[in-house]
Amino acid sequence: MTTAQRHVDVVIVGAGFAGLYALYRMREIGLTAQVFEAADDVGGVWHWNRYPGARCDVQSLEYSYSFSDALQQDWVWTERYATQPEILAYLRHVADRFDLRRDIAFETSVISAVFDEKAQLWDVQTDRGDRVFARYCIMASGSLSITRLPDFPGMATFGGEIYHTGDWPQDGVDFSGKRVAIVGTGSSGVQSIPMIAEQAEQVTVFQRTPNFVVSARNRPLDPDVTAAWKERYPEHRAHAKRVGSLYDFSDLRARDASEAEREVEFARRWDGGGVNFVHAFNDIFTDQAANDAAAEFVRARIREIVTDPDVARRLSPTDHPIGTKRICVGTDYYATYNRANVKLVDLRATPIVEVTRAAIQTTEFTSAFDAIVCATGYDALTGALARIDIRGRGGRALKDKWASGPRNYLGLMSADFPNLFIITGPGSPSVLVNMVVGIEQHVDWIADCITHLAAINATTIEPSRASEDDWVRRVNDEADLTLFPKANSWYNGANIAGKSRVFLPFVGGIGRYRDICDQVAADGYAGFVIR
Repeated sequence: MTTAQRHVDVVIVGAGFAGLYALYRMREIGLTAQVFEAADDVGGVWHWNRYPGARCDVQSLEYSYSFSDALQQDWVWTERYATQPEILAYLRHVADRFDLRRDIAFETSVISAVFDEKAQLWDVQTDRGDRVFARYCIMASGSLSITRLPDFPGMATFGGEIYHTGDWPQDGVDFSGKRVAIVGTGSSGVQSIPMIAEQAEQVTVFQRTPNFVVSARNRPLDPDVTAAWKERYPEHRAHAKRVGSLYDFSDLRARDASEAEREVEFARRWDGGGVNFVHAFNDIFTDQAANDAAAEFVRARIREIVTDPDVARRLSPTDHPIGTKRICVGTDYYATYNRANVKLVDLRATPIVEVTRAAIQTTEFTSAFDAIVCATGYDALTGALARIDIRGRGGRALKDKWASGPRNYLGLMSADFPNLFIITGPGSPSVLVNMVVGIEQHVDWIADCITHLAAINATTIEPSRASEDDWVRRVNDEADLTLFPKANSWYNGANIAGKSRVFLPFVGGIGRYRDICDQVAADGYAGFVIR
C-alpha cells in the first residue's frame, strides 16, 4: 500500500488498542484518517509480547473496549486473565469487524512529523518514503513499546541467541536442552521464567531488583460468570470510568485495623489473586506503616513458598514500598526457584563483568549459555515519542523540549506543537489504570475537541505555557503525596541511563483526571490557545 504525497484529516501512529479506537472515532466524526503501524498486523504491544507466559494483569472481562455493546456481548473470553494470543485475536477481530485495516499501512514506521506553520498542517514521513499531510496528528505509539536491552560489556560478541521479551519471534522459541540466562524480574520476567524453566535444561535468573509478586489465581472463565457479568456491563463500565478498573478498593485504613484484622484481609486478597492485594486498605500508598504491613505479608509468603532461606531472602524486596514499582502478577513464580534446574543470581551482590562469545562472567563465576533472554523492560511513556523526529513551531524538537522531563498539559498536548495529541503518555493516568479505560477516555476527549474546533471554525489548538507549567507541577505534587517517589522505577525513568528523573504518570486516579479534563472542555478548553 502506498500513501505517498496525499492529504488526510488525521494521521494516527500505532495500531494497538489506542490506534484502533482512534481510527474508529475519527471515522465516526467524519474525518479521513491514515494509520501507520510498524508491525505486520494490528495489536501494538500484544503483537510483540509473544514471550512464554505472556498475559494481561487486568481481568479479561475488563480489559476490552466498551464503545460497542454488540462487541462486548459477542466476544467470549476463555480465561480470567487473557493470554497474549487471545488478546491479539480479539484486536484482530475488532479490526475486521469494523473494517479498520483499509486505513492502516503495516510494516511502516513514522520517522518524522513536522508542523508546517504556513500550511498549518503536519507533514508526516515514513521509512517507506510516504509523505502525508494532516490537520491533526495522534500519537497512539504506546506507553511500553520501545524495548531496552542491557548494556553489559561484550553483549555484541555473544554467539548464542539473544531475545527481548518485548520483541519475541512470532514462531516462538524452543529452549529444550538449552542453558538459558534470563536478565530481569519485572512483569515479563515473572511470567516467562516459570514457563522457560519447564522446558530448558538450565535457567539462571540474573535479578537486578526483586519485585513483589502476587499470584494471578488464573482459571478458565465459568460461562455463568461471564453471562452474569455481561448482563451488568453498563454498571461495570460506569464504575470502571471512575476507578480505572473494577478493583476492590477498601474504605478502611490499615492503621485503624488490628494486626489480626490486617492479616485476615491480606490473606483474603492474597488467596483471591491479582493486583487487588495492594488495595486491601486505602492508605497503603500513602502511609509507610500500612505499606510495611502489606510488604511483610508478601515477604512471609515468599519464605513459606521458597525452600532455600537464602534464595527466599534474595527474592524478598526491601528497597521500595510495595506497589510503588509495578506490582507483578504471576503463576508459580516463587515456587519455580525450588526447581533443581533454576539458579538465582543477585546482580547487586554478584555483578556481571562481561558477556563473552559463549558465556557470562560475573565477579564470582563464569557460566556458559546457549541463549540470553532480556526481560529488561522499556523506555516507558516517552521512548516511542523520542524515537520520532517530532518538530513543532519554529522547528523545535519535542525530544529537546522534553530533555529535562516531559512538559505537557493534561498529558494530552504540548505547547508549540499544535494539533498534536498524545494518548496515555506522561502526565496522564496511563499505566496506573486499566489501559483500555484510559485509552477510551483520551480518544473520546480528543474526538470531542476536534469536533469543537470544527464547530467554531478554528484551525489549531495547543496548551499555553502557563497551563503546561501548572500541570507538570501538579503531576509531581500529587506523586509527592504518595510513596511512589521512594522507588527507583520506570515510572520516573530510573531504568534508563541519562533519562531525567521526573515522575511520569498522574497518580490522582482516572475519575479525578476525567473530571479535570471534562471541566477544561466545559470551560471552553481553558488552558489551551485556540486559533
